[in-house]
Amino acid sequence: MSTEVRLELGPSSLTDALYESIRKRIVNGEIPQGEKLTEVRLATEYNVARPTAKAALERLTALGLLRRTAHKTAVVPVLDQDEIRDLFFSRMTIEKAAVATLATSGEVPAEAARAQVAIEYAARDHLFENQVDADIAFHTALVTAVGSRRLARMHELIIGEVQLTMGQYQAHRKAAPATVAQEHAAILESIQSKDPTAAAEHLAYHLEQAQGRLLTSLAGD
Repeated sequence: MSTEVRLELGPSSLTDALYESIRKRIVNGEIPQGEKLTEVRLATEYNVARPTAKAALERLTALGLLRRTAHKTAVVPVLDQDEIRDLFFSRMTIEKAAVATLATSGEVPAEAARAQVAIEYAARDHLFENQVDADIAFHTALVTAVGSRRLARMHELIIGEVQLTMGQYQAHRKAAPATVAQEHAAILESIQSKDPTAAAEHLAYHLEQAQGRLLTSLAGD
């Protein structure tokens, strides 16, 4: 990429704005798997100080959207089939526990309900980027609503890689636009019905379908 490119940031915190811009570029595949990101490159592209670039890189690395070993350049990771299976095993364990717990009270988290509306609109309008963001917000809201800081922290450690796979492989595009919305709706209905078993089963089915689409995409590549 030419070092003459200058990208603009929004008015929020400079580090937050830089992080969000890079995150979107990684998730949407504009910065592809295997590509390196350095402080110098980001400082040049965005016209920011290197400490700001470093802080954004560290945040992206902590969330799994970048990887680097000691004294190595940060790289957008390439996840193989075994890593995707492991990712979904971890995700399944955390999220099944979350929805089953929520179903004991029957209260649907407000943030999850709002994310569901956003998913339905994105599916209707075929806005893939919006659908990915709303999907992540939906699942994060379910885990956060349990009220366990440790459970939320475990989920946070993997959600970056989840978002990476959704964006890089564009697996949502392999399903009918309304499919994900319908699967999410079934989870919320089970929670509202105070049925922990059904909530966990619908969540498991949803994630199994998502994993299958990802593995199919990876095999196609």
